Amino acid sequence: MKKSYLLLHLAVILAGFTGVFGKIISLNEGLLTWYRVLFSSIILFFILKLFKIPHIASGKDKMKIAQVGLLITLHWILFYASIKYSNISIGVVCYCLTSFFTALFKPIIDKEKFKISELGLSTLTLLGIALIFHFDTSYQLGIILGVVSSAVAALYTIYNERLVHRFDSVVINYYQMLSGTVCLGAILPIYLLYFKADSIVPGLKDTAYLGLLSLFCTVGLYVIFAEVLKKISAFTINLTFNLEPIYAIIMAFLFFGESKEVNLSFYIGLMFIVASVVLQTLISIKKVK
Repeated sequence: MKKSYLLLHLAVILAGFTGVFGKIISLNEGLLTWYRVLFSSIILFFILKLFKIPHIASGKDKMKIAQVGLLITLHWILFYASIKYSNISIGVVCYCLTSFFTALFKPIIDKEKFKISELGLSTLTLLGIALIFHFDTSYQLGIILGVVSSAVAALYTIYNERLVHRFDSVVINYYQMLSGTVCLGAILPIYLLYFKADSIVPGLKDTAYLGLLSLFCTVGLYVIFAEVLKKISAFTINLTFNLEPIYAIIMAFLFFGESKEVNLSFYIGLMFIVASVVLQTLISIKKVK
């Protein structure tokens, strides 16, 4: 279990870099996401061949995995749009609502009773986010996109949790990235009619950033994510991922000067979020013992 928690926090650190890449890559959110899933599917294809990992024989199983993959693709589009229309801090803090939506959606989807502790801890996160967003109302569109993005991320985690106990993590991620590449690629020409892009083909610098984003923050991150889901609940994982903003905001403050855009309520809000993560971790450890 300790190994699973260490892997989980490694995944959180990797996730912290996704917002930074979303800011520094000049492509719009649709193109950025498409290149991310394309590069990731190519990397995963070679990993499957290199380690001779057996593929899934059933076409029905492939379709199930592919459908869940569309959720993560949609989440990334909305997540990067949130960053593009606001800033890194807003985009990553919105992701904290994923635990709230998980606590809300999971009992409905799985036909279970609502857990008071999960709803209580999620409310603590919600209060933290409310304090953070109190500091500025100029990023309303970015906030709305970020909130919807976190709801989609919650659905992805819930449905992905069902897959990880049946299939290899690399195989799951390969078919999810492949479905995102094909489906988003099919609608991309229409998407670009409404959301114009200065450039469709990434330059050398953007290509290098996309390579790093795909290798470490997608393939590495989501393989770890799938492995951890085998040991730790979806709610606990999503709540722990609330620490992602801490890493991302530190980087945003250091490299993009976003500390000038926040005030005291922002920091108090972050304290609420960290408190919810610490409390859930303690509860999970106590249950295991």
